[in-house]
Amino acid sequence: MRVQSLTLVAASATLLAPTTLPTAPPQAETWPAVRPQGEVRAADLLAKARTCAQISRGRYRTDDGRPATIPVCGTQEAVFWKADLDIDCDGRPGSHCNGRTDPYFSDATAFTQSDGRYLDAERLPYVVVPAPSRVWDYRTHGIRGGSLVALVYQDRVRYAVIGDVGPHDIIGEASYAAAESLGIHPDPHGGGTASGVTYIVFKDTRVDPIEDPEAAVTMGERLARKFVRDG
Repeated sequence: MRVQSLTLVAASATLLAPTTLPTAPPQAETWPAVRPQGEVRAADLLAKARTCAQISRGRYRTDDGRPATIPVCGTQEAVFWKADLDIDCDGRPGSHCNGRTDPYFSDATAFTQSDGRYLDAERLPYVVVPAPSRVWDYRTHGIRGGSLVALVYQDRVRYAVIGDVGPHDIIGEASYAAAESLGIHPDPHGGGTASGVTYIVFKDTRVDPIEDPEAAVTMGERLARKFVRDG
């Protein structure tokens, strides 16, 4: 089950010894209308994210009530984790994301557009980060609203931004538009995927304006190539 996003709280993060990311076979289920995007292959990004130098003090749950098995890992250029993908529909309501379609719907997001309005989950691919806690504080690693994210699922690479903040102990959530771009069923009631999504967040980046998906793609292709080459 998905848990409604929470507000920010202060915390810190410390380094732990390297470990290995948990692996799970990706689901075969896909959603229609996946358009090609980018030049960097999924296999190349996954090769760079194969070994986990854990930067989180502990591990995260993928859903409420599940065991905490997901570490946040880091390199000089990025942080990453491998988890499920729950559908976040929060922000401006639309035909797919509203109080009728999503029992956890909130009309607010932690971060806003350049015009001050909340983000649109149906149109903007965005990722949810856990609220800062003793386990990990994303802010101490150069991550903020609008930071660039590369999402990898099966053989697909898509680009998104950090757009919302969720529960302090759960990880693995992205917007309706992000799921749809990956070919994952985006329905907030029964959609998503139980495993197989890699989230790579590039440090000290910001897509401007945050609500421009094409700007994320342009920046993402450049930084993903650099990450594969140097990361």
